[in-house]
Amino acid sequence: MLGNWLKTSILMAAIMALFGVIGGYVGGASGMMMALLFGGAMNLFAYWFSDSMVLKMYNAQEVDEASAPQFYTMVRDLAQRAGLPMPRVYLIDEAQPNAFATGRNPDHAAVAATTGILQLLSAREIRGVMAHELAHVRHRDILISTISATMAGAISALANFAMFFGGRDENGRPGNPIASIAVALLAPLAASLIQMAISRSREFEADRGGAEICGDPQALADGLARIDAYARGIPLPTAEAHPATAQMMIINPLSGGGIAGLFSTHPPTEERVARLQAMARGG
Repeated sequence: MLGNWLKTSILMAAIMALFGVIGGYVGGASGMMMALLFGGAMNLFAYWFSDSMVLKMYNAQEVDEASAPQFYTMVRDLAQRAGLPMPRVYLIDEAQPNAFATGRNPDHAAVAATTGILQLLSAREIRGVMAHELAHVRHRDILISTISATMAGAISALANFAMFFGGRDENGRPGNPIASIAVALLAPLAASLIQMAISRSREFEADRGGAEICGDPQALADGLARIDAYARGIPLPTAEAHPATAQMMIINPLSGGGIAGLFSTHPPTEERVARLQAMARGG
């Protein structure tokens, strides 16, 4: 657990350092602050309103104890075990098996699952999956992802500025145009890779936390394996249209393979399953 938090901290420091280097290249301290304020304003809006936006985007329908008694009761029991306030509970009418959590903090959280996941998994496996999502809530991963998105967005803004206006040296003279083009192309890529690495680290931590909440690591391992096997062949149109939401899901909902794996926000399912099985064995 400490290792994953340390890794996240190092990655967050790396993206902050990258921002400082690019900001200094493009416009010194003033340019760096302007880009940070711009990116921060955009992501502050997303932090407060992203939950309602994404739930509406996926046409998620809120359910309660009357409309989805078994599922709602399961989430309530897991929230109590996790020491969390009861989140809002949603269902998404999609065949692809998947689930996600959203909300700026535990008091304003929501969990959502597709109808496909309820049809595919056993009750025990669904319990493991929803425990994973509640672990995200408990760990405040939405805040972490928002901060990393703020920095990545600000770096992209600075890189675009470098493309059109070029950098400046310490004496204010125009920089090398080739270097400016390289910064514009490589800086956003580096920021995205760091952001994705942060997301992968948080997925491992949510797996561990979810296994502890439900008390059944093998159930979550089995659920992940089954979701991964089926999700690859069932499209999720909303995720394909809005790929930025893919990092929220328990399994990557996007089609594609090969080099796309380098840019995946999720670690390999096989590794996640192996870690959970080690937990189940007491390792």
